Amino acid sequence: MSNLIHYLGLSHHLLALNFIIVSFGKKSAWSSAQVKVTDTDFDGVEVRVFEGPPKPEEPLKRSVVYIHGGGWALASAKIRYYDELCTAMAEELNAVIVSIEYRLVPTVYFPAQIHDVVRATKYFLQPEVLHKYSVDPGRIGISGDSAGGNLAAALGQQFNQDDNLKNKLRVQALIYPVLQALDFNTPSYQQNMNTPILPRYVMVKYWVDYFKGNYDFVQAMIVNNHTSLDVEEAAALRARLNWTSLLPASITKNYKPVVQTTGNARIVQEIPQLLDARSAPLIAEQEVLRHLPKTYILTCEHDVLRDDGIMYAKRLESAGVEVTLDHFEDGFHGCMIFTSWPTNFSVGIRTRNSYIKWLDQNL
Repeated sequence: MSNLIHYLGLSHHLLALNFIIVSFGKKSAWSSAQVKVTDTDFDGVEVRVFEGPPKPEEPLKRSVVYIHGGGWALASAKIRYYDELCTAMAEELNAVIVSIEYRLVPTVYFPAQIHDVVRATKYFLQPEVLHKYSVDPGRIGISGDSAGGNLAAALGQQFNQDDNLKNKLRVQALIYPVLQALDFNTPSYQQNMNTPILPRYVMVKYWVDYFKGNYDFVQAMIVNNHTSLDVEEAAALRARLNWTSLLPASITKNYKPVVQTTGNARIVQEIPQLLDARSAPLIAEQEVLRHLPKTYILTCEHDVLRDDGIMYAKRLESAGVEVTLDHFEDGFHGCMIFTSWPTNFSVGIRTRNSYIKWLDQNL
């Protein structure tokens, strides 16, 4: 635990959440009367597979590939919170849920996490593997929360550009996803900069860690010095997340954009991954967004990442993608996994029910 505290930079609100997650630890695979749970690996990537109850009238099941959150550095497919979520999904959807245990910072850095989820998903989509788990190849979705939502969005875009994988996914469901690192002063970042669980400076540190970058850049990035007007590499990308046009007036309120005239060009020179659409799916080209599968995006009012999700929904709609934006006014970052004692929040139960209901109606 002491190493974790040092690594996270002593954020007391984040430490409270981490204490909850770490205290419960990883659960071994345990099957219930309704859901069979097994640990295995898909092409060298650890996964936990949850198989819902068979139905005689439905010999083939639908399936969701799930990617857990944790800032690319924390949590696990095997901790209680995600175990309970995936068990509920498997049972209520009569589905096969593949929860990916991708490698984390500091063992690996970007883009290794993406490679893990892509490799595991490609393996699962093989006809013989789908047959083994009795999965309908036309009813498979990808999903994830927070950093897992980031990886799910990146996977969806990558598959969409591969002729062999295009149209393999029927839906994507992104739960308060982190989608960009160009602007840390969107209205939600300004409004929730000190909100517990995920304050702004902690999110920026997660980004720096993901890229094995220099902590000396954190304060400059918080005020958008890495994407100032004199940083040529960022110029073409800023228009793709112009929140003054992508967000409704009810969200922008009286907040003002923070655009520096001069900044620190060295940041993106040393961390070019900040401008890579694989790490920041929100800045992908419009053509990449076309033909993405039907999409669900859940956002929370009390979350620095709220506007990432809302802007992505807008960009997807503009590209012709069918999108459901599910916003919770009383929601906070991470709330969907808090559905049982001692962290059983009403909004956690409502977000989870809404998410599973959408999957049930669309997958």
